[in-house]
Amino acid sequence: MAQMMKAAIFAGPNRIVLDEKPVPDVGPLDALIRITTTTICGTDVHILKGEYPVERGLTIGHEPVGIIEKLGSAVQGYKEGQRVIAGAITPSGHSAACLCGCMSQDGAGTKHGFKAMGGWRFGNTIDGAQAEYLLVPDAMVNLAPIPDGLTDEQVLMCPDIMSTGFSGAESGAIKIGDTVAVFAQGPIGLCATAGARLMGATTIIGVESVPARMEISRRMGADHIVDFSKGDPVDEIMRLTDGRGVDVAIEALGRQETFEAALRVLRPGGTLSSLGVYSSDLTIPLGPFLAGLGDHKLVTSLCPGGKERMRRLMDVIASGRLDTSSLVTHRFKLDDIEAAYDLFANQRDGVLKIAITP
Repeated sequence: MAQMMKAAIFAGPNRIVLDEKPVPDVGPLDALIRITTTTICGTDVHILKGEYPVERGLTIGHEPVGIIEKLGSAVQGYKEGQRVIAGAITPSGHSAACLCGCMSQDGAGTKHGFKAMGGWRFGNTIDGAQAEYLLVPDAMVNLAPIPDGLTDEQVLMCPDIMSTGFSGAESGAIKIGDTVAVFAQGPIGLCATAGARLMGATTIIGVESVPARMEISRRMGADHIVDFSKGDPVDEIMRLTDGRGVDVAIEALGRQETFEAALRVLRPGGTLSSLGVYSSDLTIPLGPFLAGLGDHKLVTSLCPGGKERMRRLMDVIASGRLDTSSLVTHRFKLDDIEAAYDLFANQRDGVLKIAITP
C-alpha cells in the first residue's frame, strides 16, 4: 500500500482543503523532497477564488524549502539528506524556450501543453509544495543546495517572491542614478524595491497606504513613500521628480489603475516593468501612451527559476545585502493551512507572508 501524506488540495472555487494523497513515485530525473517550510502566494489566492484555472485535486503551492528524501536513478551531484530549495518555475533545461535563454517560459513537460504561466508547474499543472512531500522534476536543473548557516525562513522568499520582485527591476534595466517608482508594497513590490536599490537606483518611490508596509518599504530601500489613499499618486510622483517623471515604473499589483498610473509617471522614453498578474483585460490610455510615439518600453516578467537563479538569490541573502525576515509575519502548521488561507486571502492582521511547516 502506498505511503500517504497530507496536502493542501484545490477542491473547487473558494475551497482549498487539507487532505491525504499518496507520496509521489520518483522517476529517473526527479527528486522527492520532504518539505520543511513553505508559504502561500498571492497567485494561490487567485486559484482559491477561481480566477486562475487549475484541475480539482491538485496540490497547491510553489515555494518549497526542504530536505532531499529520495533521488531519481539518473540524478547526479546531490545526496539524500541535503537541504535544498527549488524555484517556483521549474525549467526542463532542454526546451526551445530554455535554449533561447528564456527559461521561465519553458512550457515543456506540462500535461496541458503551454500555458500563459510558462514554466510554472508546481501547483499549476503538477502537484505543489503545500504538502509533506514534493516531487521536483528535472532535479539537476532545479535543486539548489542551501548554504550552511541560512535558515529556512531566510531562503523562503527565494523561490518566487524575491526572484519575481528582482526580475521587475532587472527587466526594467535600472541604471545607477535612476529614479524608480514601485506601485504597491506587498511582498513582491517590496522585493522589487530592494532589487531597484541593488541595481543602483538612487531615488526609489514606493506607492502604498498600509503603515506597516510603508515602514518595511523604507527598510528595503524606498526613499519616499506616496500614500495613494491621501491623493493622486501620479501628481505626487511628478512633484517629487520636479515634473520629469521616473526612469522606470514597476507595477506590482496587477490592476488597471496601478498599470495606468505607472504609465502616467514615466519620463519620455521610460520603461514600465509589469509584474502584476492581471485577471481581466488591460486598457492602455491614449494620452499617457502618447499615441504610441513616446519611445516607452513596456516589459513583462515571469519569475525566473532554475538552480543558478536560486544560488544567486541565496548569495544575496548570505552576503547581508538584503534581509527578508520582516516579510514573514505569521507562522502556521500545515494542519492549520485552511485557517492560514483564510487569514492571507482576507489580508487580516497585517499579514505579508506566512511560513507553513509540516
